[in-house]
Amino acid sequence: MSGHSKWSTIKRKKGALDAKRGKIFTKLIREITVAAKMGGGDPDGNPRLRMAIQNAKSANMPQDNVTRAISKGTGDMEGVVYEEFTYEAYGPGGVAILISVLTENRNRTGSEVRHILSRRGGNLAEPNAVAWNFDKKGLFLIPETGVDEDSLLEIVLEAGADDMEPADGHYEVTSEPEAYEDICAALEKNQVPMETADISMIPKTTIKLEGKPAEQMLRLIETLEDNDDVQNVYANFDISEEEMAKVSA
Repeated sequence: MSGHSKWSTIKRKKGALDAKRGKIFTKLIREITVAAKMGGGDPDGNPRLRMAIQNAKSANMPQDNVTRAISKGTGDMEGVVYEEFTYEAYGPGGVAILISVLTENRNRTGSEVRHILSRRGGNLAEPNAVAWNFDKKGLFLIPETGVDEDSLLEIVLEAGADDMEPADGHYEVTSEPEAYEDICAALEKNQVPMETADISMIPKTTIKLEGKPAEQMLRLIETLEDNDDVQNVYANFDISEEEMAKVSA
Protein backbone atom coordinates (compact mmCIF):
# COMPACT_ATOMS: atom_id res chain seq x y z
CA MET A 1 0.00 0.00 0.00
CA SER A 2 1.32 3.44 -0.88
CA GLY A 3 2.28 5.94 1.79
CA HIS A 4 -0.74 8.14 1.18
CA SER A 5 -3.16 5.20 1.33
CA LYS A 6 -1.63 4.06 4.58
CA TRP A 7 -1.93 7.53 6.03
CA SER A 8 -5.59 7.94 5.06
CA THR A 9 -6.37 4.55 6.60
CA ILE A 10 -4.60 5.54 9.81
CA LYS A 11 -6.49 8.83 9.96
CA ARG A 12 -9.82 7.02 9.67
CA LYS A 13 -8.84 4.57 12.41
CA LYS A 14 -7.87 7.48 14.64
CA GLY A 15 -11.20 9.18 14.00
CA ALA A 16 -12.88 7.36 16.87
CA LEU A 17 -10.23 8.68 19.23
CA ASP A 18 -10.37 12.21 17.85
CA ALA A 19 -14.15 12.43 18.25
CA LYS A 20 -13.82 11.97 22.01
CA ARG A 21 -11.68 15.00 22.60
CA GLY A 22 -14.31 17.71 22.39
CA LYS A 23 -11.89 20.36 21.15
CA ILE A 24 -12.74 20.25 17.46
CA PHE A 25 -14.63 23.56 17.44
CA THR A 26 -11.73 25.47 18.97
CA LYS A 27 -9.39 24.37 16.20
CA LEU A 28 -11.94 25.00 13.46
CA ILE A 29 -12.66 28.52 14.74
CA ARG A 30 -8.96 29.37 14.71
CA GLU A 31 -8.56 28.08 11.16
CA ILE A 32 -11.58 30.06 9.94
CA THR A 33 -10.29 33.21 11.64
CA VAL A 34 -6.80 32.92 10.14
CA ALA A 35 -8.17 32.02 6.69
CA ALA A 36 -10.42 35.09 6.73
CA LYS A 37 -7.58 37.32 7.91
CA MET A 38 -5.25 36.10 5.15
CA GLY A 39 -7.67 35.92 2.22
CA GLY A 40 -10.77 37.93 3.14
CA GLY A 41 -14.18 36.95 4.43
CA ASP A 42 -15.75 35.86 1.14
CA PRO A 43 -15.43 32.07 0.79
CA ASP A 44 -16.08 32.27 -2.96
CA GLY A 45 -12.78 34.10 -3.39
CA ASN A 46 -10.88 32.41 -0.57
CA PRO A 47 -10.25 28.67 -1.07
CA ARG A 48 -8.71 28.19 2.38
CA LEU A 49 -11.73 29.79 4.06
CA ARG A 50 -14.10 27.75 1.91
CA MET A 51 -12.39 24.52 3.01
CA ALA A 52 -12.44 25.62 6.66
CA ILE A 53 -16.18 26.36 6.49
CA GLN A 54 -16.81 23.00 4.82
CA ASN A 55 -14.92 21.25 7.64
CA ALA A 56 -16.93 23.22 10.21
CA LYS A 57 -20.18 22.12 8.60
CA SER A 58 -19.00 18.51 8.60
CA ALA A 59 -18.39 18.84 12.35
CA ASN A 60 -21.90 20.32 12.84
CA MET A 61 -20.57 23.65 14.07
CA PRO A 62 -23.36 26.24 14.50
CA GLN A 63 -23.44 28.91 11.79
CA ASP A 64 -23.18 31.67 14.41
CA ASN A 65 -19.75 30.34 15.41
CA VAL A 66 -18.61 30.39 11.79
CA THR A 67 -19.88 33.94 11.26
CA ARG A 68 -18.16 35.25 14.41
CA ALA A 69 -14.88 33.58 13.46
CA ILE A 70 -14.97 35.19 10.01
CA SER A 71 -15.76 38.60 11.53
CA LYS A 72 -12.80 38.32 13.90
CA GLY A 73 -10.53 37.41 11.01
CA THR A 74 -11.64 40.34 8.85
CA GLY A 75 -11.45 42.78 11.76
CA ASP A 76 -15.19 43.45 11.94
CA MET A 77 -15.03 42.05 15.48
CA GLU A 78 -12.17 42.27 17.96
CA GLY A 79 -10.17 39.06 18.04
CA VAL A 80 -6.84 37.43 18.76
CA VAL A 81 -3.95 37.57 16.27
CA TYR A 82 -2.64 34.08 15.58
CA GLU A 83 0.79 33.05 14.29
CA GLU A 84 1.05 29.96 12.09
CA PHE A 85 4.07 27.65 11.92
CA THR A 86 5.14 23.98 12.00
CA TYR A 87 7.35 22.00 14.39
CA GLU A 88 9.26 18.93 13.23
CA ALA A 89 9.82 16.06 15.64
CA TYR A 90 10.60 12.39 16.14
CA GLY A 91 8.36 10.00 18.02
CA PRO A 92 8.79 6.47 19.41
CA GLY A 93 10.52 4.14 16.97
CA GLY A 94 11.94 7.06 14.98
CA VAL A 95 8.54 8.06 13.56
CA ALA A 96 8.65 11.40 11.71
CA ILE A 97 6.13 14.00 12.93
CA LEU A 98 4.95 17.38 11.64
CA ILE A 99 3.04 19.52 14.16
CA SER A 100 1.07 22.41 12.66
CA VAL A 101 0.09 25.14 15.15
CA LEU A 102 -1.86 28.39 15.35
CA THR A 103 -1.01 30.38 18.44
CA GLU A 104 -1.12 33.87 19.92
CA ASN A 105 1.91 33.06 22.13
CA ARG A 106 4.76 31.27 20.36
CA ASN A 107 6.92 30.91 23.47
CA ARG A 108 4.12 29.26 25.45
CA THR A 109 3.25 26.89 22.63
CA GLY A 110 6.88 25.94 22.09
CA SER A 111 7.30 25.11 25.75
CA GLU A 112 4.10 23.04 25.79
CA VAL A 113 5.03 21.08 22.66
CA ARG A 114 8.49 20.30 24.03
CA HIS A 115 6.98 19.15 27.31
CA ILE A 116 4.50 16.86 25.55
CA LEU A 117 7.20 15.34 23.37
CA SER A 118 9.57 14.67 26.26
CA ARG A 119 6.77 13.21 28.41
CA ARG A 120 5.52 10.92 25.63
CA GLY A 121 8.80 9.60 24.23
CA GLY A 122 9.47 12.11 21.46
CA ASN A 123 11.81 15.00 20.81
CA LEU A 124 12.02 18.06 18.57
CA ALA A 125 13.99 17.76 15.33
CA GLU A 126 16.00 20.31 13.41
CA PRO A 127 14.24 22.22 10.61
CA ASN A 128 13.83 20.08 7.47
CA ALA A 129 14.94 16.94 9.33
CA VAL A 130 11.63 15.17 8.66
CA ALA A 131 9.67 17.48 6.35
CA TRP A 132 11.35 15.92 3.31
CA ASN A 133 9.44 12.69 4.01
CA PHE A 134 6.04 14.33 3.41
CA ASP A 135 4.24 15.51 0.28
CA LYS A 136 1.58 18.21 0.38
CA LYS A 137 -1.45 16.73 -1.40
CA GLY A 138 -5.15 17.13 -1.85
CA LEU A 139 -6.74 14.06 -0.25
CA PHE A 140 -10.34 12.96 -0.81
CA LEU A 141 -12.00 9.92 0.77
CA ILE A 142 -15.15 8.78 -1.02
CA PRO A 143 -17.29 5.86 0.25
CA GLU A 144 -17.43 2.96 -2.21
CA THR A 145 -21.15 2.42 -1.57
CA GLY A 146 -23.33 3.76 -4.35
CA VAL A 147 -20.45 5.05 -6.47
CA ASP A 148 -19.45 3.60 -9.83
CA GLU A 149 -15.68 3.25 -9.89
CA ASP A 150 -15.19 3.90 -13.61
CA SER A 151 -17.43 6.98 -13.58
CA LEU A 152 -15.72 8.34 -10.49
CA LEU A 153 -12.29 7.81 -12.00
CA GLU A 154 -13.29 9.73 -15.11
CA ILE A 155 -14.69 12.62 -13.05
CA VAL A 156 -11.64 13.09 -10.84
CA LEU A 157 -9.04 12.62 -13.57
CA GLU A 158 -10.73 15.20 -15.76
CA ALA A 159 -10.72 17.58 -12.79
CA GLY A 160 -6.96 17.17 -12.32
CA ALA A 161 -6.48 14.29 -9.88
CA ASP A 162 -3.18 12.39 -9.88
CA ASP A 163 -4.48 9.03 -8.71
CA MET A 164 -7.44 7.07 -7.38
CA GLU A 165 -7.34 3.73 -5.62
CA PRO A 166 -9.52 1.63 -3.31
CA ALA A 167 -8.59 1.80 0.38
CA ASP A 168 -10.51 0.06 3.17
CA GLY A 169 -14.06 0.57 1.88
CA HIS A 170 -13.32 3.91 0.26
CA TYR A 171 -11.90 5.36 -2.89
CA GLU A 172 -8.94 7.56 -2.14
CA VAL A 173 -8.24 10.38 -4.56
CA THR A 174 -5.00 12.36 -4.41
CA SER A 175 -3.99 15.49 -6.27
CA GLU A 176 -1.61 18.39 -6.29
CA PRO A 177 -2.88 21.16 -3.96
CA GLU A 178 -3.59 23.38 -6.97
CA ALA A 179 -6.21 20.92 -8.25
CA TYR A 180 -8.05 20.63 -4.94
CA GLU A 181 -10.71 23.23 -5.72
CA ASP A 182 -11.48 21.85 -9.18
CA ILE A 183 -11.90 18.32 -7.83
CA CYS A 184 -14.20 19.54 -5.03
CA ALA A 185 -16.32 21.36 -7.58
CA ALA A 186 -16.47 18.34 -9.91
CA LEU A 187 -17.49 15.97 -7.10
CA GLU A 188 -20.18 18.36 -5.89
CA LYS A 189 -21.50 18.92 -9.42
CA ASN A 190 -21.84 15.16 -9.91
CA GLN A 191 -23.35 14.71 -6.43
CA VAL A 192 -20.56 12.40 -5.31
CA PRO A 193 -20.51 12.13 -1.48
CA MET A 194 -17.19 12.92 0.21
CA GLU A 195 -16.35 11.56 3.64
CA THR A 196 -13.39 13.91 3.95
CA ALA A 197 -11.64 16.39 1.71
CA ASP A 198 -8.51 18.17 2.84
CA ILE A 199 -5.04 19.41 2.01
CA SER A 200 -2.83 16.97 3.88
CA MET A 201 0.84 16.23 4.44
CA ILE A 202 1.17 12.63 3.33
CA PRO A 203 4.22 10.53 4.26
CA LYS A 204 6.22 8.93 1.46
CA THR A 205 7.09 5.94 3.64
CA THR A 206 5.74 4.52 6.92
CA ILE A 207 7.23 2.86 10.00
CA LYS A 208 5.41 -0.14 11.46
CA LEU A 209 4.89 -0.02 15.23
CA GLU A 210 3.63 -2.71 17.58
CA GLY A 211 3.27 -3.17 21.34
CA LYS A 212 4.56 -0.47 23.65
CA PRO A 213 6.00 1.82 20.92
CA ALA A 214 2.61 1.75 19.15
CA GLU A 215 0.80 2.70 22.35
CA GLN A 216 3.35 5.43 23.10
CA MET A 217 2.98 6.85 19.61
CA LEU A 218 -0.81 7.02 19.78
CA ARG A 219 -0.68 8.59 23.24
CA LEU A 220 1.79 11.17 21.93
CA ILE A 221 -0.44 12.08 18.97
CA GLU A 222 -3.49 12.21 21.25
CA THR A 223 -1.78 14.52 23.74
CA LEU A 224 -0.49 16.82 21.00
CA GLU A 225 -3.93 17.08 19.40
CA ASP A 226 -5.49 17.82 22.79
CA ASN A 227 -3.47 21.04 22.88
CA ASP A 228 -5.63 23.95 21.70
CA ASP A 229 -2.74 25.52 19.76
CA VAL A 230 -2.08 22.37 17.70
CA GLN A 231 -4.17 22.34 14.53
CA ASN A 232 -2.90 19.19 12.81
CA VAL A 233 -0.43 16.41 13.46
CA TYR A 234 1.01 14.35 10.60
CA ALA A 235 3.16 11.27 11.17
CA ASN A 236 4.49 8.29 9.24
CA PHE A 237 3.54 5.48 11.62
CA ASP A 238 1.76 2.27 10.60
CA ILE A 239 -0.27 0.72 13.43
CA SER A 240 -2.71 -2.17 13.07
CA GLU A 241 -6.42 -1.96 13.83
CA GLU A 242 -5.87 -4.25 16.82
CA GLU A 243 -3.36 -1.85 18.36
CA MET A 244 -5.69 1.08 17.67
CA ALA A 245 -8.54 -0.73 19.39
CA LYS A 246 -6.41 -1.46 22.48
CA VAL A 247 -5.54 2.20 22.93
CA SER A 248 -9.04 3.51 22.26
CA ALA A 249 -10.43 1.08 24.84
